[in-house]
Amino acid sequence: MNQQLLNFLRRIIFITGAAFAVHILILHYLDLAHFINKLLLSYSANILLAMLVFLMLFFLRKKFKNQLGVVFLIGSVLKFGFFFLLFYRPYSADGIISKTEFFAFFVPYFFTHTIEIFSLSKWLNKI
Repeated sequence: MNQQLLNFLRRIIFITGAAFAVHILILHYLDLAHFINKLLLSYSANILLAMLVFLMLFFLRKKFKNQLGVVFLIGSVLKFGFFFLLFYRPYSADGIISKTEFFAFFVPYFFTHTIEIFSLSKWLNKI
């Protein structure tokens, strides 16, 4: 397997796993429920979607070298659409998206998206 691909997979699992642990510790410190608001689903889905987008870009890198930015943006839109399909309705059921609901989705999205961007920028500079 390609070293850049392995590095991305290690990075996304380790950093997002650490963010998850810190997220749980903060919820514990604030005396809030640990696994409400689909927290585990949010982290898992964001990790899997980031891996999917990165793998898609990796396998399309030769055929669509000049369009990889567009493919990345399409992947980002799909991840945002995923939020609306799985999370928006339960989060807004009471008419308000609480801070814990917002952070349950946004923290893993932020970390996976940031790792994706940095990994892709390093990788694309070598192409």
